[in-house]
Amino acid sequence: MLSKRPENRRNQMEVVALDQLVPADHLVRKIEAAIDFDFIYPLVEDMYSADNGRPSVDPVVLIKMVLVQYLFGIRSMRQTIKEIETNVAYRWFLGYGFSEKIPHFSTFGKNYVRRFKDTDLFEQIFYRILKEAMEKGFVDPSIAFIDSTHVKASANKKKFNKKVVRVEARSYQAQLEEEINVDREEYGKKPFPPQEKEEMKEIKASTTDPDSGYYVKDEREKNFAYSFHTACDANGFVLASCVTAANVHDSRVFTDVLDKVMEKVAKPDAVAADAGYKTLFIAKYITELEIRPVLPYSRPRTPKGYLKKRDFAYDEHYDCYICPEEQVLSYRTTTREGYRQYASDPKQCRDCPLLSMCTQSQNHTKLIHRHVWEGYLEEADHLRHTAQNKKDYARRKETIERVFADATEKHGMRWTTLRGLGKLSMQAMLTFAAMNLKKLASWSWKPVQPA
Repeated sequence: MLSKRPENRRNQMEVVALDQLVPADHLVRKIEAAIDFDFIYPLVEDMYSADNGRPSVDPVVLIKMVLVQYLFGIRSMRQTIKEIETNVAYRWFLGYGFSEKIPHFSTFGKNYVRRFKDTDLFEQIFYRILKEAMEKGFVDPSIAFIDSTHVKASANKKKFNKKVVRVEARSYQAQLEEEINVDREEYGKKPFPPQEKEEMKEIKASTTDPDSGYYVKDEREKNFAYSFHTACDANGFVLASCVTAANVHDSRVFTDVLDKVMEKVAKPDAVAADAGYKTLFIAKYITELEIRPVLPYSRPRTPKGYLKKRDFAYDEHYDCYICPEEQVLSYRTTTREGYRQYASDPKQCRDCPLLSMCTQSQNHTKLIHRHVWEGYLEEADHLRHTAQNKKDYARRKETIERVFADATEKHGMRWTTLRGLGKLSMQAMLTFAAMNLKKLASWSWKPVQPA
Protein backbone atom coordinates (compact mmCIF):
# COMPACT_ATOMS: atom_id res chain seq x y z
CA MET A 1 0.00 0.00 0.00
CA LEU A 2 1.33 3.44 -0.94
CA SER A 3 1.82 5.73 2.04
CA LYS A 4 3.05 9.30 2.51
CA ARG A 5 4.90 11.00 5.35
CA PRO A 6 2.96 13.74 7.17
CA GLU A 7 4.00 17.19 5.95
CA ASN A 8 4.24 18.79 9.40
CA ARG A 9 6.85 16.44 10.93
CA ARG A 10 9.70 18.91 10.34
CA ASN A 11 8.43 21.31 12.97
CA GLN A 12 7.56 18.66 15.57
CA MET A 13 9.18 19.21 18.98
CA GLU A 14 10.55 16.30 20.96
CA VAL A 15 12.50 16.01 24.21
CA VAL A 16 15.56 13.95 23.31
CA ALA A 17 19.13 13.69 24.59
CA LEU A 18 22.03 14.07 22.17
CA ASP A 19 23.39 10.75 23.40
CA GLN A 20 20.26 8.97 22.15
CA LEU A 21 20.90 10.06 18.55
CA VAL A 22 24.42 8.63 18.27
CA PRO A 23 24.42 4.97 17.14
CA ALA A 24 25.79 2.57 19.73
CA ASP A 25 28.49 1.28 17.38
CA HIS A 26 29.52 4.63 15.85
CA LEU A 27 33.28 5.14 15.55
CA VAL A 28 33.27 8.15 17.86
CA ARG A 29 31.74 6.03 20.64
CA LYS A 30 34.43 3.40 20.14
CA ILE A 31 37.13 6.08 20.33
CA GLU A 32 35.73 7.61 23.53
CA ALA A 33 35.67 4.15 25.12
CA ALA A 34 39.22 3.35 23.98
CA ILE A 35 41.15 6.40 25.23
CA ASP A 36 40.81 9.28 27.69
CA PHE A 37 41.77 12.53 25.94
CA ASP A 38 42.54 14.29 29.21
CA PHE A 39 46.19 13.34 28.59
CA ILE A 40 46.31 16.39 26.29
CA TYR A 41 45.97 18.94 29.12
CA PRO A 42 49.45 18.39 30.64
CA LEU A 43 51.01 18.51 27.14
CA VAL A 44 49.66 22.02 26.42
CA GLU A 45 49.70 23.47 29.94
CA ASP A 46 52.82 25.58 29.30
CA MET A 47 51.35 26.97 26.08
CA TYR A 48 48.49 28.77 27.84
CA SER A 49 48.42 31.58 30.42
CA ALA A 50 47.27 30.37 33.85
CA ASP A 51 45.55 33.58 35.01
CA ASN A 52 45.53 36.12 32.20
CA GLY A 53 43.54 36.80 29.04
CA ARG A 54 40.19 35.58 27.76
CA PRO A 55 39.08 31.95 28.26
CA SER A 56 40.38 29.76 25.45
CA VAL A 57 38.70 27.07 23.45
CA ASP A 58 39.24 23.79 25.29
CA PRO A 59 42.51 22.34 23.87
CA VAL A 60 40.98 18.85 23.90
CA VAL A 61 38.19 20.18 21.67
CA LEU A 62 40.78 21.69 19.32
CA ILE A 63 42.61 18.37 18.95
CA LYS A 64 39.35 16.44 18.59
CA MET A 65 38.25 18.83 15.84
CA VAL A 66 41.34 18.16 13.77
CA LEU A 67 41.12 14.43 14.55
CA VAL A 68 37.58 14.44 13.11
CA GLN A 69 39.05 15.92 9.94
CA TYR A 70 41.67 13.21 9.55
CA LEU A 71 39.56 10.32 10.86
CA PHE A 72 36.87 10.89 8.27
CA GLY A 73 39.02 12.21 5.42
CA ILE A 74 37.50 15.71 5.29
CA ARG A 75 39.50 17.94 2.99
CA SER A 76 39.69 21.16 5.05
CA MET A 77 39.02 22.59 8.50
CA ARG A 78 36.38 24.88 7.00
CA GLN A 79 34.47 21.84 5.71
CA THR A 80 35.09 19.99 8.99
CA ILE A 81 33.34 22.74 10.97
CA LYS A 82 30.37 22.57 8.58
CA GLU A 83 30.18 18.81 9.12
CA ILE A 84 30.40 19.18 12.91
CA GLU A 85 27.60 21.76 12.92
CA THR A 86 25.14 19.32 11.31
CA ASN A 87 26.44 15.94 12.50
CA VAL A 88 25.16 14.97 15.96
CA ALA A 89 27.83 12.26 16.35
CA TYR A 90 30.62 14.82 15.86
CA ARG A 91 28.92 17.21 18.31
CA TRP A 92 28.68 14.40 20.84
CA PHE A 93 32.37 13.59 20.34
CA LEU A 94 33.36 17.22 21.01
CA GLY A 95 30.96 17.53 23.94
CA TYR A 96 28.83 20.26 22.32
CA GLY A 97 25.04 20.45 22.67
CA PHE A 98 22.42 20.92 19.96
CA SER A 99 22.47 24.71 19.99
CA GLU A 100 26.03 25.46 21.14
CA LYS A 101 28.10 27.43 18.66
CA ILE A 102 30.98 25.45 17.18
CA PRO A 103 34.36 27.28 17.10
CA HIS A 104 35.25 29.13 13.88
CA PHE A 105 37.23 27.16 11.32
CA SER A 106 40.22 29.50 11.72
CA THR A 107 40.52 28.73 15.45
CA PHE A 108 42.80 25.74 15.03
CA GLY A 109 45.00 27.56 12.51
CA LYS A 110 45.46 30.52 14.84
CA ASN A 111 46.29 28.24 17.77
CA TYR A 112 48.77 26.36 15.60
CA VAL A 113 50.61 29.57 14.71
CA ARG A 114 50.51 31.05 18.22
CA ARG A 115 50.95 27.96 20.37
CA PHE A 116 51.63 24.66 18.65
CA LYS A 117 54.08 25.65 15.89
CA ASP A 118 57.66 24.44 16.39
CA THR A 119 56.58 22.09 19.19
CA ASP A 120 56.41 18.29 19.29
CA LEU A 121 52.79 18.30 20.49
CA PHE A 122 51.43 16.28 17.58
CA GLU A 123 54.23 13.74 17.82
CA GLN A 124 53.49 13.37 21.54
CA ILE A 125 49.80 12.80 20.77
CA PHE A 126 50.73 10.23 18.14
CA TYR A 127 52.94 8.26 20.54
CA ARG A 128 50.41 8.52 23.40
CA ILE A 129 47.80 6.82 21.20
CA LEU A 130 50.37 4.24 20.09
CA LYS A 131 51.31 3.60 23.75
CA GLU A 132 47.65 2.87 24.51
CA ALA A 133 47.60 0.29 21.71
CA MET A 134 50.86 -1.24 22.97
CA GLU A 135 49.53 -1.56 26.52
CA LYS A 136 46.51 -3.45 25.19
CA GLY A 137 48.79 -5.85 23.31
CA PHE A 138 47.72 -4.82 19.82
CA VAL A 139 51.18 -3.76 18.56
CA ASP A 140 53.67 -6.35 17.33
CA PRO A 141 57.03 -4.57 16.79
CA SER A 142 58.97 -7.81 16.18
CA ILE A 143 59.25 -6.81 12.51
CA ALA A 144 59.22 -3.24 11.20
CA PHE A 145 58.05 -2.56 7.65
CA ILE A 146 59.59 0.65 6.27
CA ASP A 147 58.67 2.52 3.09
CA SER A 148 57.71 5.97 1.83
CA THR A 149 54.87 7.52 -0.13
CA HIS A 150 54.64 10.79 -2.00
CA VAL A 151 52.06 13.45 -1.18
CA LYS A 152 51.46 16.06 -3.87
CA ALA A 153 52.34 19.55 -2.62
CA SER A 154 50.07 22.58 -2.86
CA ALA A 155 52.31 24.12 -5.50
CA ASN A 156 52.09 24.78 -9.23
CA LYS A 157 54.66 22.62 -10.98
CA LYS A 158 55.25 25.36 -13.57
CA LYS A 159 56.25 27.98 -10.99
CA PHE A 160 59.84 27.36 -10.00
CA ASN A 161 63.37 28.70 -10.04
CA LYS A 162 66.47 26.76 -10.94
CA LYS A 163 69.27 27.05 -8.45
CA VAL A 164 72.58 25.38 -7.71
CA VAL A 165 72.89 23.88 -4.23
CA ARG A 166 75.51 21.92 -2.35
CA VAL A 167 74.97 18.17 -2.25
CA GLU A 168 74.45 17.23 1.37
CA ALA A 169 77.07 14.79 2.61
CA ARG A 170 75.77 11.37 3.63
CA SER A 171 75.57 10.78 7.34
CA TYR A 172 78.04 7.91 7.09
CA GLN A 173 80.58 9.67 4.81
CA ALA A 174 83.19 10.24 7.54
CA GLN A 175 82.89 6.62 8.69
CA LEU A 176 83.29 5.36 5.11
CA GLU A 177 86.35 7.51 4.41
CA GLU A 178 87.99 6.26 7.60
CA GLU A 179 87.37 2.62 6.69
CA ILE A 180 88.66 3.20 3.15
CA ASN A 181 91.96 4.56 4.45
CA VAL A 182 92.28 1.69 6.95
CA ASP A 183 91.67 -0.74 4.09
CA ARG A 184 94.30 0.94 1.89
CA GLU A 185 96.87 0.87 4.69
CA GLU A 186 96.26 -2.86 5.22
CA TYR A 187 97.18 -3.40 1.56
CA GLY A 188 100.23 -1.13 1.80
CA LYS A 189 98.61 1.79 -0.01
CA LYS A 190 98.78 5.44 1.01
CA PRO A 191 95.62 6.82 2.66
CA PHE A 192 93.63 9.44 0.77
CA PRO A 193 93.87 13.05 1.99
CA PRO A 194 90.57 14.65 3.12
CA GLN A 195 88.38 15.62 0.20
CA GLU A 196 87.64 19.34 0.46
CA LYS A 197 85.88 19.86 -2.88
CA GLU A 198 82.12 20.32 -2.46
CA GLU A 199 79.77 18.59 -4.89
CA MET A 200 77.10 20.85 -6.40
CA LYS A 201 73.90 20.13 -8.30
CA GLU A 202 71.10 22.06 -10.00
CA ILE A 203 67.56 21.66 -8.69
CA LYS A 204 64.10 23.08 -9.32
CA ALA A 205 62.81 25.02 -6.30
CA SER A 206 59.11 25.85 -6.10
CA THR A 207 58.31 29.54 -5.67
CA THR A 208 54.98 28.59 -4.05
CA ASP A 209 56.24 26.05 -1.49
CA PRO A 210 60.05 26.14 -1.31
CA ASP A 211 60.16 23.25 1.20
CA SER A 212 58.72 20.79 -1.33
CA GLY A 213 60.86 18.86 -3.80
CA TYR A 214 60.50 18.28 -7.54
CA TYR A 215 59.53 14.67 -8.05
CA VAL A 216 59.67 12.69 -11.29
CA LYS A 217 57.96 9.32 -11.12
CA ASP A 218 57.65 8.64 -14.85
CA GLU A 219 57.21 10.58 -18.07
CA ARG A 220 53.65 11.51 -17.12
CA GLU A 221 53.94 12.42 -13.44
CA LYS A 222 56.15 15.39 -12.61
CA ASN A 223 55.26 17.70 -9.76
CA PHE A 224 56.34 19.17 -6.44
CA ALA A 225 55.69 16.82 -3.53
CA TYR A 226 56.68 15.63 -0.07
CA SER A 227 57.75 12.16 1.03
CA PHE A 228 56.21 10.54 4.12
CA HIS A 229 58.81 8.01 5.30
CA THR A 230 56.99 5.57 7.55
CA ALA A 231 57.39 2.39 9.59
CA CYS A 232 54.59 0.10 10.70
CA ASP A 233 54.33 -3.18 12.59
CA ALA A 234 52.97 -6.56 11.52
CA ASN A 235 49.43 -5.50 12.49
CA GLY A 236 49.44 -2.27 10.51
CA PHE A 237 49.97 0.14 13.42
CA VAL A 238 52.20 3.05 12.37
CA LEU A 239 55.33 3.15 14.56
CA ALA A 240 57.19 6.23 13.27
CA SER A 241 57.22 8.75 10.45
CA CYS A 242 59.50 11.46 9.03
CA VAL A 243 58.60 14.01 6.35
CA THR A 244 61.06 15.31 3.75
CA ALA A 245 60.96 16.94 0.35
CA ALA A 246 60.19 14.41 -2.39
CA ASN A 247 63.63 14.74 -3.98
CA VAL A 248 65.32 13.25 -0.89
CA HIS A 249 66.11 9.58 -1.55
CA ASP A 250 64.47 7.00 0.71
CA SER A 251 67.79 5.53 1.83
CA ARG A 252 68.91 8.85 3.36
CA VAL A 253 66.01 8.88 5.84
CA PHE A 254 66.01 5.17 6.71
CA THR A 255 68.19 5.46 9.82
CA ASP A 256 66.07 8.34 11.20
CA VAL A 257 62.89 6.25 10.92
CA LEU A 258 64.45 3.10 12.38
CA ASP A 259 66.07 5.05 15.23
CA LYS A 260 62.65 6.50 16.13
CA VAL A 261 61.13 3.02 16.20
CA MET A 262 63.87 1.76 18.52
CA GLU A 263 63.68 4.84 20.75
CA LYS A 264 59.89 5.15 21.05
CA VAL A 265 58.65 1.58 20.61
CA ALA A 266 61.16 -1.28 20.68
CA LYS A 267 64.06 -2.74 18.77
CA PRO A 268 62.62 -5.00 16.05
CA ASP A 269 63.98 -8.45 15.30
CA ALA A 270 63.76 -7.79 11.55
CA VAL A 271 63.28 -4.89 9.14
CA ALA A 272 61.55 -5.31 5.78
CA ALA A 273 62.05 -2.70 3.04
CA ASP A 274 61.85 -2.51 -0.74
CA ALA A 275 64.64 -2.17 -3.31
CA GLY A 276 65.02 1.57 -2.70
CA TYR A 277 66.56 0.76 0.67
CA LYS A 278 68.86 -2.00 -0.54
CA THR A 279 72.14 -0.14 -0.14
CA LEU A 280 75.51 -1.08 1.28
CA PHE A 281 75.22 1.24 4.27
CA ILE A 282 71.68 0.15 5.19
CA ALA A 283 72.65 -3.54 5.04
CA LYS A 284 75.66 -2.76 7.27
CA TYR A 285 73.62 -0.59 9.66
CA ILE A 286 70.90 -3.21 10.17
CA THR A 287 73.32 -6.11 10.53
CA GLU A 288 75.49 -4.35 13.10
CA LEU A 289 72.36 -3.69 15.18
CA GLU A 290 71.77 -7.47 15.11
CA ILE A 291 68.52 -6.97 13.20
CA ARG A 292 67.63 -9.37 10.40
CA PRO A 293 67.43 -7.54 7.03
CA VAL A 294 64.48 -8.48 4.79
CA LEU A 295 65.41 -7.05 1.40
CA PRO A 296 64.31 -8.00 -2.15
CA TYR A 297 66.13 -9.35 -5.19
CA SER A 298 67.97 -6.76 -7.32
CA ARG A 299 68.44 -7.42 -11.01
CA PRO A 300 72.11 -7.24 -12.17
CA ARG A 301 72.94 -4.23 -14.34
CA THR A 302 75.37 -6.12 -16.52
CA PRO A 303 74.76 -5.64 -20.27
CA LYS A 304 72.90 -8.47 -21.97
CA GLY A 305 75.16 -11.25 -23.22
CA TYR A 306 77.98 -10.60 -20.75
CA LEU A 307 79.07 -12.59 -17.72
CA LYS A 308 77.54 -11.30 -14.49
CA LYS A 309 79.44 -10.56 -11.33
CA ARG A 310 77.88 -13.58 -9.65
CA ASP A 311 79.59 -15.79 -12.26
CA PHE A 312 82.90 -14.89 -10.61
CA ALA A 313 83.49 -16.60 -7.25
CA TYR A 314 85.01 -14.54 -4.43
CA ASP A 315 87.58 -16.39 -2.31
CA GLU A 316 87.54 -14.68 1.05
CA HIS A 317 90.59 -16.54 2.39
CA TYR A 318 92.91 -15.54 -0.47
CA ASP A 319 91.04 -12.27 -1.14
CA CYS A 320 90.64 -12.76 -4.86
CA TYR A 321 88.03 -13.56 -7.51
CA ILE A 322 88.06 -16.71 -9.65
CA CYS A 323 86.56 -16.54 -13.12
CA PRO A 324 84.56 -19.35 -14.84
CA GLU A 325 87.79 -20.45 -16.55
CA GLU A 326 89.44 -20.76 -13.11
CA GLN A 327 91.78 -17.81 -13.59
CA VAL A 328 92.56 -15.56 -10.61
CA LEU A 329 91.67 -11.85 -10.43
CA SER A 330 94.01 -10.28 -7.85
CA TYR A 331 93.64 -7.15 -5.73
CA ARG A 332 94.89 -3.97 -7.39
CA THR A 333 93.75 -0.96 -5.30
CA THR A 334 90.91 0.58 -3.24
CA THR A 335 89.21 3.61 -4.80
CA ARG A 336 88.12 6.80 -3.05
CA GLU A 337 84.51 5.58 -3.35
CA GLY A 338 85.34 2.49 -1.27
CA TYR A 339 85.59 -0.13 -4.00
CA ARG A 340 88.42 -2.65 -4.12
CA GLN A 341 89.53 -3.40 -7.67
CA TYR A 342 90.39 -6.95 -8.70
CA ALA A 343 92.10 -7.38 -12.07
CA SER A 344 92.83 -10.36 -14.27
CA ASP A 345 96.12 -11.20 -16.02
CA PRO A 346 95.82 -9.99 -19.65
CA LYS A 347 98.24 -12.68 -20.84
CA GLN A 348 95.85 -15.37 -19.65
CA CYS A 349 92.74 -13.55 -20.85
CA ARG A 350 93.96 -12.87 -24.40
CA ASP A 351 93.19 -16.38 -25.65
CA CYS A 352 90.23 -17.10 -23.34
CA PRO A 353 87.17 -18.55 -25.14
CA LEU A 354 84.89 -16.39 -22.93
CA LEU A 355 86.74 -13.13 -23.59
CA SER A 356 83.97 -11.62 -25.78
CA MET A 357 81.43 -12.33 -23.03
CA CYS A 358 83.69 -11.12 -20.24
CA THR A 359 85.09 -7.68 -21.06
CA GLN A 360 85.34 -5.03 -23.76
CA SER A 361 88.73 -3.89 -22.50
CA GLN A 362 91.22 -3.40 -25.33
CA ASN A 363 94.10 -4.59 -23.16
CA HIS A 364 92.15 -7.81 -22.33
CA THR A 365 91.88 -7.05 -18.61
CA LYS A 366 88.78 -7.89 -16.58
CA LEU A 367 88.09 -5.59 -13.62
CA ILE A 368 85.71 -6.43 -10.77
CA HIS A 369 84.80 -3.92 -8.06
CA ARG A 370 83.97 -5.03 -4.53
CA HIS A 371 82.95 -2.50 -1.90
CA VAL A 372 84.53 -2.64 1.56
CA TRP A 373 80.97 -3.15 2.94
CA GLU A 374 79.82 -5.63 0.30
CA GLY A 375 79.89 -8.58 2.70
CA TYR A 376 76.87 -7.12 4.55
CA LEU A 377 74.85 -6.91 1.35
CA GLU A 378 75.85 -10.46 0.39
CA GLU A 379 74.63 -11.72 3.76
CA ALA A 380 71.30 -9.94 3.19
CA ASP A 381 71.05 -11.66 -0.20
CA HIS A 382 71.71 -15.05 1.40
CA LEU A 383 68.91 -14.44 3.91
CA ARG A 384 66.57 -13.58 1.04
CA HIS A 385 66.38 -17.27 0.14
CA THR A 386 65.18 -18.36 3.60
CA ALA A 387 61.53 -19.27 4.11
CA GLN A 388 61.13 -16.71 6.91
CA ASN A 389 62.42 -13.82 4.80
CA LYS A 390 60.21 -14.81 1.87
CA LYS A 391 57.20 -14.86 4.17
CA ASP A 392 58.07 -11.55 5.85
CA TYR A 393 58.73 -9.71 2.58
CA ALA A 394 55.42 -10.92 1.13
CA ARG A 395 53.63 -9.30 4.10
CA ARG A 396 54.65 -5.81 2.95
CA LYS A 397 51.53 -5.56 0.79
CA GLU A 398 49.37 -6.38 3.82
CA THR A 399 51.09 -3.91 6.14
CA ILE A 400 52.95 -0.79 4.98
CA GLU A 401 51.39 -0.73 1.51
CA ARG A 402 47.96 -1.11 3.10
CA VAL A 403 48.74 1.77 5.47
CA PHE A 404 49.56 4.06 2.54
CA ALA A 405 46.52 2.92 0.57
CA ASP A 406 44.18 3.63 3.50
CA ALA A 407 45.84 6.98 4.18
CA THR A 408 45.46 7.99 0.55
CA GLU A 409 41.92 6.77 -0.06
CA LYS A 410 40.28 7.26 3.34
CA HIS A 411 42.23 9.95 5.17
CA GLY A 412 42.94 12.62 2.56
CA MET A 413 46.64 12.03 2.00
CA ARG A 414 46.63 11.97 -1.82
CA TRP A 415 47.54 15.65 -1.86
CA THR A 416 47.89 18.41 0.70
CA THR A 417 46.47 21.92 1.05
CA LEU A 418 49.17 22.84 3.57
CA ARG A 419 52.54 24.38 2.80
CA GLY A 420 55.87 24.09 4.57
CA LEU A 421 57.72 21.19 6.13
CA GLY A 422 56.44 22.00 9.63
CA LYS A 423 52.79 21.84 8.65
CA LEU A 424 53.32 18.69 6.57
CA SER A 425 54.99 17.02 9.58
CA MET A 426 51.92 17.97 11.60
CA GLN A 427 49.67 16.46 8.93
CA ALA A 428 51.66 13.22 8.91
CA MET A 429 51.50 12.86 12.70
CA LEU A 430 47.77 13.63 12.84
CA THR A 431 46.92 11.37 9.90
CA PHE A 432 48.79 8.39 11.33
CA ALA A 433 47.54 9.18 14.85
CA ALA A 434 43.97 9.08 13.48
CA MET A 435 44.64 5.76 11.71
CA ASN A 436 46.14 4.20 14.84
CA LEU A 437 43.26 5.59 16.90
CA LYS A 438 40.71 4.11 14.52
CA LYS A 439 42.37 0.69 14.68
CA LEU A 440 42.78 0.88 18.47
CA ALA A 441 39.11 1.81 18.94
CA SER A 442 37.82 -0.92 16.62
CA TRP A 443 39.99 -3.65 18.13
CA SER A 444 39.17 -2.78 21.73
CA TRP A 445 35.43 -2.19 21.19
CA LYS A 446 33.14 -4.47 23.18
CA PRO A 447 29.50 -4.03 22.16
CA VAL A 448 27.01 -3.55 24.99
CA GLN A 449 24.95 -6.68 25.34
CA PRO A 450 21.18 -6.12 25.59
CA ALA A 451 19.71 -6.77 29.03
